[in-house]
Amino acid sequence: MSSHFNTTALVTGASRGIGRAIAERLGRDGFNVVVGYAGNAAKAEETVRAIQAAGSQALAVQADVADPAAVSAMFDQAVAAFGAVQVVVNSAGMMPMAKIDPDNLAAFDQVIQTNLRGSFLVLGEAAKRLVEGGRIIAVSTSVIARNFPSYGPYIASKLGTEGLVRVLANELRGRQITVNAVAPGPVATELFLEGKSEEAIAQIAKLSPMERLGEVEDIAGVVSFLAGPDAGWVNAQILRANGGFA
Repeated sequence: MSSHFNTTALVTGASRGIGRAIAERLGRDGFNVVVGYAGNAAKAEETVRAIQAAGSQALAVQADVADPAAVSAMFDQAVAAFGAVQVVVNSAGMMPMAKIDPDNLAAFDQVIQTNLRGSFLVLGEAAKRLVEGGRIIAVSTSVIARNFPSYGPYIASKLGTEGLVRVLANELRGRQITVNAVAPGPVATELFLEGKSEEAIAQIAKLSPMERLGEVEDIAGVVSFLAGPDAGWVNAQILRANGGFA
């Protein structure tokens, strides 16, 4: 990778699942990686070690994406460690299942706080900090197209995030910074597999014409493209990486 292009990437939610795969892939692509995580320091350090083993530099930084001071401090640490940040991927998120019922307001508030407020803060901080030619990438979801019961709060948070992506692309006019989202379909992560029967998993895997669940590497590859030199003309888009699930 040419030295004048992207050198430092900040990835939130990078201690596990899709976020971790993204962080590790960007490390292999030659980025220094700031591994943002909410609470699991041991898992975040595992991600750091994997990136270092592949030959890139990495640093774990704890931050609650819903806390503006924490998000700002995370960017401060990234800049202190590696200089300017060129790529920001907001992969931090949660997915409580809850029907649209006043009794589930706490679950709704929680998912909006992390997924939507978190996106607003991370994308907004990225907009303030990124150098010309930077890349901002949010993580949405392809379940938006399916409208399954109990996904209401989650879908609301991700539809909101997609709206922020499109608006921010316009707000950054003239700065040569692209803003996009990747929207995975079902991916075989701990988060997805937890609490589901083998039958349920097999049924969901069959929903896409590819007849399998996504792997975290499938999503990391799309983010790698969006973060790289070939995606300079892709802007304000939602890439639905889902094997045809929706």
